[in-house]
Amino acid sequence: MKVLSLTEPYATLIKEKKKKIETRSWKTSYRGTLYIHASLTKMSKETKENKELMELVDDKALNYGNIICKCNLVDCLYMTKEYVEKIKKDNYQEYICGEYKEGRYAWILDDIVIITPIKAKGQLSIWNYYNELEIRDLMEDIEYGWVDKKQNKYKIFANNFSQEYRLQSPKEVIKNKIGLCWDQVELERYYFKGNAWNIKTYFMVYYDGNKCPTHTFLTYEKNGKYYWFEHAWQIFAGIYEYDTIENLLLDVKNKFIKYELNNKCIRKNLLLYEYKKPKYHLTVADFYKHCELGTLTIFSS
Repeated sequence: MKVLSLTEPYATLIKEKKKKIETRSWKTSYRGTLYIHASLTKMSKETKENKELMELVDDKALNYGNIICKCNLVDCLYMTKEYVEKIKKDNYQEYICGEYKEGRYAWILDDIVIITPIKAKGQLSIWNYYNELEIRDLMEDIEYGWVDKKQNKYKIFANNFSQEYRLQSPKEVIKNKIGLCWDQVELERYYFKGNAWNIKTYFMVYYDGNKCPTHTFLTYEKNGKYYWFEHAWQIFAGIYEYDTIENLLLDVKNKFIKYELNNKCIRKNLLLYEYKKPKYHLTVADFYKHCELGTLTIFSS
């Protein structure tokens, strides 16, 4: 879904149909269904002191951190001096609900419908919100493989992998429709970005002194449960629910030992790091280094 984040009380004013024009410094060519998100940003002192504005909304009705309604974005008008004067004269309530100045743009909203609130972090500009099932479906187009620095595609590990591999950006994975788990996790991170679900990514590595096999994967927390989101490891592609993050990580670890290491594992050589978003186009060696700077997980068993 296409979403626009607004600070409060402006998002709630749209939900309550007291505001049907969103004012912006930039124009958009998008037309169609648009969901309104109340950002987590607290109201400014200037907004709170605007008595005319605050009389239109009850503080208790504000919806920080939620997608709260949908509407139809039907037009985007350039504000002339005459347009601003007309809004001020003929629709003063709308005038005090926006920033009307010559040179800005009026986004015209229609068909406003309240929805069940969806928790979300929000992003700048118009952004896409996907739930986990939509992300699962979006990942179906991505094959397992890798791309070298010249954008050549491989479905098997060639002798030049260590020297030629470069970590792809999400847009590159979408374009190339191929990626290792390292690349695919970055695409998953991109799709999950707007969600308020405590997203984490992990790097599992077995230091065998030779190939040092790895697996990266994404987890999220939702409604008190923990989920392993998997696509690249095809035999386990899907979404798995756990009561604790410890149980989740232990399950992935045990599957890695059984299916990737054939139960031949010196436990102290198998490590798991929680890692942050890396820079794109890292080499193999640099990707390992980035992940190894993350938080090491200590298993109780």
